[in-house]
Amino acid sequence: MKEITELFSGLGTHIDPAVAIPVAVAVVAFVAIYFLLRKKESPPETVAEKQPEQSEAVSAEPEEADQAPDIAPAEVIEPAPESPAPQFAAPEPTEAEKEEIVAPPPDPIPAPLPTEVPEEPVPAEEVEPEAEEPEVEEEPEEDTVTAEQEVVAEEKEEEPEGDFFSRLSLGLSKTRRGILQNLEHVFSSGRVDDAAWDEFEEILIMSDMGVSTTAKLREKVSSAVSAGDSGDMEKIKTLLEKEILDILRGVESPVAELSAKPAVFMVAGVNGVGKTTSIGKIASRFTQDGKKVMVAAADTFRAAAVEQLGVWAERVGSDFLRGQTGADPSAVAYDAVKASVSRDIDLLIIDTAGRVHTKTGLMDELKKLRRVVARELEGAPHETLLVVDATTGQNAVEQARVFGEAIGITGIVLTKLDGTAKGGIIVAIAEQLGLPVKYIGVGEGLGDLREFDAEQFTKALFTSDKEALH
Repeated sequence: MKEITELFSGLGTHIDPAVAIPVAVAVVAFVAIYFLLRKKESPPETVAEKQPEQSEAVSAEPEEADQAPDIAPAEVIEPAPESPAPQFAAPEPTEAEKEEIVAPPPDPIPAPLPTEVPEEPVPAEEVEPEAEEPEVEEEPEEDTVTAEQEVVAEEKEEEPEGDFFSRLSLGLSKTRRGILQNLEHVFSSGRVDDAAWDEFEEILIMSDMGVSTTAKLREKVSSAVSAGDSGDMEKIKTLLEKEILDILRGVESPVAELSAKPAVFMVAGVNGVGKTTSIGKIASRFTQDGKKVMVAAADTFRAAAVEQLGVWAERVGSDFLRGQTGADPSAVAYDAVKASVSRDIDLLIIDTAGRVHTKTGLMDELKKLRRVVARELEGAPHETLLVVDATTGQNAVEQARVFGEAIGITGIVLTKLDGTAKGGIIVAIAEQLGLPVKYIGVGEGLGDLREFDAEQFTKALFTSDKEALH
């Protein structure tokens, strides 16, 4: 250092050693880097062999400085006096590591993106349409099969009335057994007292004849039975059959004749009672008689009901009118009346939306629909039918009462009498409300819905299974 100072002083130039020394070191370092760069093979090997620990430490730093390779030499200049060897070896691993590090990233990054993204949304989109399509198609297909089979069956029937009586009797078999077998058990012992008649009432109530109707039947039958006839089960059965027949005859009423053109049938009922199916069967009966029938789907809030009614209309050969989903049912009824007049239709059957009889707002909407029909066609609707499910028991009586007060029910369509032990509900409706019973249904086929015959029904209720088959 003294020699360098004297050298500069001999030149006659005063240089501050504090500034000259770092400059000299920098020059020496620059020259050393230049020669090291020319010899690319030897320096890295010597550095890696002699100082493995330091090379690892140095190689860790360039990983962080991969994005700025040009700055590495500038950073090495400051710590040059302390450890020159690792500082000169630093720029070499940075260039080598760049080539190794840059290459692998593109492989892992794109690989997960295409595999994860398409797998999740594809099944989600496929599941939804597959679940929706069968829901709409399955119901009409079942109805279609039944319709075709029953139409063929009815064309081949030579004695439809006798065949229907057999099906009616078999359909009422559970109700019949529940009444007759239990009554025989009570009175076969020969005792006739208040306890026996209490059991008599209980048996009739269990068949859904209702409390008030059962009390009247007990009074009339018990007063006609003398003490000596207490053990005569046949006489008790005959008396009970006669009293029930008298009640049912009071509500026996034929369906209105199609004197007006078009005649309008308005059909109401809660969801699930078989309203749509009953409409299809009624339409079938009139088309077979040569009448031109139109069916209007005013149940605009249930797409499945509209589709099902459309299938029925197609199979029985009637015209079909539908409104847009969610449209005002009264507007659909209005269009149906206008269309039936222009097309010279004999019978227009309007399917109304299923209404819960306890909801005032829904019942008001049904009243509005009836007012629109009456306003557009004088005397319409000519029949206002309420479809009632026999299996609902005493709730069916309440439905008939509320609907009757709201829209003036002119007739009851009692469905699902087959296989139920509550067939006595028809007696309760007749005795308590006095509403005419127009149709009864004992099955799913077209021929299983018939006009109500009080004598036929009562006979089927008290006829054994063997007698019904013969």
